[in-house]
Amino acid sequence: MSLRFDSLTGEAIAPVIDGLAALRIRVFRDWPYLYEGDAAYERNYLQVYRDNPRAIVAAAFDGPTLVGAATGLPLVDADAEFQAGFEGQEISDIFYCAESVLLPEYRGQGAGHRFFDLREDHARALGFRRVCFCGVIRPEDHPARPADYRPLDAFWRRRGYAPLPGVTARFGWRDIGATEETEKPMQFWMRTL
Repeated sequence: MSLRFDSLTGEAIAPVIDGLAALRIRVFRDWPYLYEGDAAYERNYLQVYRDNPRAIVAAAFDGPTLVGAATGLPLVDADAEFQAGFEGQEISDIFYCAESVLLPEYRGQGAGHRFFDLREDHARALGFRRVCFCGVIRPEDHPARPADYRPLDAFWRRRGYAPLPGVTARFGWRDIGATEETEKPMQFWMRTL
């Protein structure tokens, strides 16, 4: 499978919003997110990328079909829940890499590296010195945890990222089959550009 990657900003993001919403719902349904997605919520949530001139969507296409994407924007422009993890710290030089989603059949071909490359290049071009992201923390004994699950920690470390001790966010969503939204802890990782 041959993937084509595009760095999208501004209005160029608008045509992929619905596809990105569908990808988020499909990919984040799996462990460890277990997200019970909603298309209307997703479209609204993703508008921040289209409306922010400093935001990026790194999009992966198979022909005309969007099969993966990774987003990013300055941390100062991200949801307050993510900024709160850095309470009392200077965040104006931090670029936040938000979601990264890719259909399973396209994994293992370097898309994860390409997504980080495109977002880090964008952050550098905007003058940011640090880049961060966060991942959900689930209990080791969670009943939905697959027996063969391998966390992405080794991949992230090879990219130069390290977890930030004590720097976490709390963000809420509805788990599969749940009737109520619950907050989940999210661990921040960071690297210097």
